[in-house]
This record gives sequence, C-alpha cells and structure tokens, in this order.
Amino acid sequence: MEAWTSQWSRFLNSFSRFDWVDIGIAVLIFLIFLVFRKIFTKYVYKIILGLAKKAPVETISKVLMAFERPLRWFWVIIGTYLALLYLPFFGVTAEFVQSIYKTFIIALIGWGIFNYFSEYSNPFEKVAEKTDIDEDSMLIPFIAKLIRAAVVIITVVAILSVWEIEVGAFVAGLGVAGLAFSLAAQDTIANFFGGVVIITEKPFAKGDWIETPSVEGTVEDITFRSTEIRTFSDTIVTVPNSTLANEPITNWSKMSKRRVDFELALTYDTPNEKITKAVEGIEKMLREHSGVHPDVIMVNFTEFRESHLGIFIYFFTKTTIWSEYLKVKENTNLKILEILKENGVVIALPSRQLYVPHSDEIKVEANHNKQMKDYES
Repeated sequence: MEAWTSQWSRFLNSFSRFDWVDIGIAVLIFLIFLVFRKIFTKYVYKIILGLAKKAPVETISKVLMAFERPLRWFWVIIGTYLALLYLPFFGVTAEFVQSIYKTFIIALIGWGIFNYFSEYSNPFEKVAEKTDIDEDSMLIPFIAKLIRAAVVIITVVAILSVWEIEVGAFVAGLGVAGLAFSLAAQDTIANFFGGVVIITEKPFAKGDWIETPSVEGTVEDITFRSTEIRTFSDTIVTVPNSTLANEPITNWSKMSKRRVDFELALTYDTPNEKITKAVEGIEKMLREHSGVHPDVIMVNFTEFRESHLGIFIYFFTKTTIWSEYLKVKENTNLKILEILKENGVVIALPSRQLYVPHSDEIKVEANHNKQMKDYES
C-alpha cells in the first residue's frame, strides 16, 4: 500500500515539470478521443448493432448490448492513456501509468461480461429452451447471480495481479475472514443453503399458490436469503429460506382438478324410497354436469347421525381457478336443492328431540315405585 501511495505521489508531481505545450497536446489528444467516442456511440455503434440484430445468431447482438456502456468508457480511457503516454514520464512512473491503464481495461471487460451473464441473457435463454426449465423457474436467476459473483471475484483477482499484490495471501485472508463471517452469520448461511434446496428441488415456481404452516399466498421472488410471498390480503411476507426449506409445502397451483366434498343432512322421517331417488338423481346430475370431472363421483347414504341421516357427496371440478370453482359449486348446490324438492326430501336442521311422558304414564310409574317400597319393607 505504501509503494502504491509513493508511485501515485510521483505521478502527480511529474506534472509540475512538464512543458505547457506538452500538456496542451496531451489535452488535445484526450479531446479528440472524446469526439471519437461521440461519433462511435451515436452513429457507428448503432449501425453495428442494427446489422447484428439482423444476423441469424443472437449472440453478437447480445454481446454488443452487454458491452455498450463499457465501450463508451473505453474511448475515455484509451484517450487518457494515449494523452499520458505522450507526456515524458520517467520509467517507474510510465510503468505506473501502464498499470492504471491495464486496471481500467480489465475492469471494463469484467463489467461487460457481468452484464452479459444476466438472468435474461442469451446463454440462459438457450439453456431454458433446451431443457425442461420453464421461464418462471428460479434456477436461472440463481445461476446467473452465482456466475456474476464469480466474474466479480475473477476481475478483482486479475486487477490485484496487475499491481503485483500476492493473491495467495489475499485468498488466505479471505479464508480467515470467511471463517469469522460464517460463525457470525450462521442464520444467513442456513438461509442461503435453504435457497439452494428450494431451487434445486423446485417445490414451487414464481407465481405459484403455496401454503405452509407459517404462510399462504403467491410466490413473488426468491433471493439468497429469503422468499417473498404475497398473501391474499395483498401484503408481502418475507420468509427465511431455512424456515421454508424445513416446512411441509402444499403447492395448490399443481392441482389438475379441485375437490368438493360435504355431507347432506336429511331428516330421520325420510322414507327409504325418497332417499334412494335423491341419491340417484344427485349422482346423475353430477355425471352430466359440464364443470364436474367424471373420474371420481361418489354419492352414498353412509351415516346415521344424532339428529339426521348423512348423504356423502364427493366429486372434483375440472377447473382449479378459485372463482370458476365457486361458480361450479354454486350451480351444483342449486341443482341438488331442486332434486331434493322434486323428491319431497327435507334437509335436517341441527336439533335435539326431548321426550316428555304423559300424566297417565307418570301415575303408573309412581304406583310401581310405591309397590316396590312396600315389598322391600
């Protein structure tokens, strides 16, 4: 660090001994490259990009778009470098200028590659097309973030090598710092690996309706630390990945059909013939209904309850959309009421029957008790 500071001081002090003519020519060189930058970005780059978009391969246009801003800065850096190169620096200072130039070039290349490996870039689009990964999968954004992090690390290491900084010591320092960080951030690391488990096993995707013991709603996003879920009250709940990975997850969006099951209560005085006709009529109606899935339909007289007879009704709707499901359920309920009315069947209400004996029965019971007492005495 001290050597770098010393070189930087010599670099700044060198300007005090330069001739004003040399400085003026250096500034002129820099301004010429600024003009080149303007011409390139406004005209040449747009022409090249337009031609690249017409090409059958999209990779060229994607690369050009990723390196658009780095290319703009390239003209500034090359202009600065040539302007400084014109000035009569001493050997050590000239090497310092070379190192600065290499640093900026490496940074620009890393910047362009970083932009290229975004989650919507060409490589990941091709991977998604050739595999069964859907466009809402969280795997692509996750891999993109890992690659971009690797690009940043490689760029930093390359820059350190330019300045002859010992990379081995730097990596060893990172190892010690990583150990300290892992001890201090165990929850964060657990959340990270929980995110890895969620992404690799793919129990849900963005936009899915899921339910866990802690939250229910639609998946908005997943990051390295947490998953964002929008609840049905339109609020965002952020759940740590470690919590979500260790909970049972019900993915309601994976339903191919939606279940309806309930018990229909009939009064005890309903004749057997009417019960049979009602059961047959309800089953026939469900099998002919356009919104009911035909695979599993069950309508049976199954229960003797405390205050009613139980008719078990079990079927599935073809749709899984909540609003359409409710419309099908409403329509079938109305038709069940019509069938019960046609057959003269009455729905039982929750009730309790109280038996009160007549006065004659009370007298007989009292005489019986008196006789028993006389007999015992």
